[in-house]
Amino acid sequence: MSGLLSTFSVMADDFLTLKLTGIDASLTQNIEAHLGTLPTSQVQRRAFIFNAEDNVNAALNSLGYYHGEVAQDVQERPDQPWVLSLDVTPGAPTRIEWIDLHFDGEILEDTFILQWLDKIAIKPGDILNHGKYELVKSQLITLALARGYFDGKYVQSSIQVNRDANTAKITLHYDSGSRYHMGEVTFEGDGLQDGFLDTLIPFEKNSAYSTGSLSRLNRELLDTSYFSNIKVLPQVDKAQGLDVPIKVELSPKPSHSIELGLGVDIGNTAGSDNELEPRISINWRTPLLNSYGHSLETSLEWSPDRPKYLSTYTIPLTHPLDDQLKIRFGMLRDKYGVNQVYDPNEHKYNNTGELEASKGLIAVIRQQRLKDNWILSYSVEAMKEYYTQSETDYAPKFLLFGTSISKTIRGDNTLDPKSGFFQYYSIEYANPDLGSAIQLTRIQTKYKWINTFFDKHRIVSRLDLGVNLADDADLALIPPSLRYFAGGDQSIRGYSYQELGPYIDYTTEGGDSARQVVGGRYLMVGSLEYQYYVTPTWRVGTFIDAGNAFDVNQIEPIVSVGGGIHWISPIGPIKLDLGVGLKETDTVDRPWRIHLTMGAEL
Repeated sequence: MSGLLSTFSVMADDFLTLKLTGIDASLTQNIEAHLGTLPTSQVQRRAFIFNAEDNVNAALNSLGYYHGEVAQDVQERPDQPWVLSLDVTPGAPTRIEWIDLHFDGEILEDTFILQWLDKIAIKPGDILNHGKYELVKSQLITLALARGYFDGKYVQSSIQVNRDANTAKITLHYDSGSRYHMGEVTFEGDGLQDGFLDTLIPFEKNSAYSTGSLSRLNRELLDTSYFSNIKVLPQVDKAQGLDVPIKVELSPKPSHSIELGLGVDIGNTAGSDNELEPRISINWRTPLLNSYGHSLETSLEWSPDRPKYLSTYTIPLTHPLDDQLKIRFGMLRDKYGVNQVYDPNEHKYNNTGELEASKGLIAVIRQQRLKDNWILSYSVEAMKEYYTQSETDYAPKFLLFGTSISKTIRGDNTLDPKSGFFQYYSIEYANPDLGSAIQLTRIQTKYKWINTFFDKHRIVSRLDLGVNLADDADLALIPPSLRYFAGGDQSIRGYSYQELGPYIDYTTEGGDSARQVVGGRYLMVGSLEYQYYVTPTWRVGTFIDAGNAFDVNQIEPIVSVGGGIHWISPIGPIKLDLGVGLKETDTVDRPWRIHLTMGAEL
């Protein structure tokens, strides 16, 4: 009891000051809750003092202390708050001797309920807590209703207390009755073809009832992006036998939605003195074009050197979400690498720009979700890209046949997952006999792994590999968008986006020596990052990035290190990192860079 007697609590207002001694923090909190708010008038003060001892004993009893003693003292002070002192001696606690928990009905065969039994918050030997007892009772009722035991009831629920022996016996007898089943699902207000949404139902008719299954149906409907409001309503009162009909009320989204974005890229241009690049984006969505579930999304982005247009028409095939045909059309201009001219006076290369490329494309893609959440896609893409390399103009055409498969495993559904693993594999092929400028085989694989140790220590690692198989004589005809570059916040931090890679030397028309980073046919980039949570919403991190894009005759590994601070915001992590390159290349003389990124890492 010496530990308990050290606790002292004070509550005060204009009419009464309350002092509690002799009890620990949990008893103090419970007693204060039973006493209620302090009085705000003389009449309330008299009532508060009169009922104080009874309320203290009720608080002690609720936590299993039936032999408590309360020494009450009132100090009346004119023109000052009175002082009510309560010295509480809890006495010996009442402990649970045994628990008789008995089930009848179909709930005996429900493994989910049996797993819950292993985790209940009361067990023999614990100090009796009426709150925990009521919590277990309500948890069982809630779980039973969620699992479809609508006729379930307690046959007996009681606590028998032996105050002389300071023991208690808990009896809970629950009869679940029969478990109800999923009945027919009907959709209202969707405007789609009859039966179109049936493939989204994640359960079979007459399967066991579960609110988890209804939540999955709600999530599937939400993922279609067709509806602004979704209500999944089990109609228990209209059950036919044990079958519960499910009514789904849907409200379509507006026919069109337009999102406008304004922003600026800071320091993302490797080869220009202009470090600020404004951006304007417009995203136009038509979520439901017709009763067959077709949709259209068009994105427009303008920046001084990187305008883009991309439109995607989506046609559901055998499943609205898991099997889709996408027809994509786009025109865009982008920049890669860095252009440099040699200054013989200063004996160094000066940046003069980047490798610019303009591209038009049309593609047909089929994307399917397989078992175990693998995403399989195969595509045909026709493209033509215009670019100038070493002052020579190119405009090769390609007809690319490709396939990819990927899978993401997340330890939780938050925007900052504690664990996870991502893997991606793809292959693309082009052949002159099929309409392409050269024969090309393009292979890529990507991995990302996340794990958290001891709650606060998080590891994030990634590995990107790529290869272009083509004849040496055809390398210049591989468009920049199909080559491999390194650099940037998703590659090697400390360097600009895609400024690293193999280069070629040439002489300009003016006779100057020049160098151009044109990208490579191989890519190998890896990263390892350690992060520590200072608070649940703030963490610090340190990293090492390594690798490069390269050719057989140009292998130049780059390593960068750095660290930063991350805020876990409601929209996902916002990371401010400083990267420092450990090697200054012939084409890059800026060995440090600040990176600001947003969004989930997986």
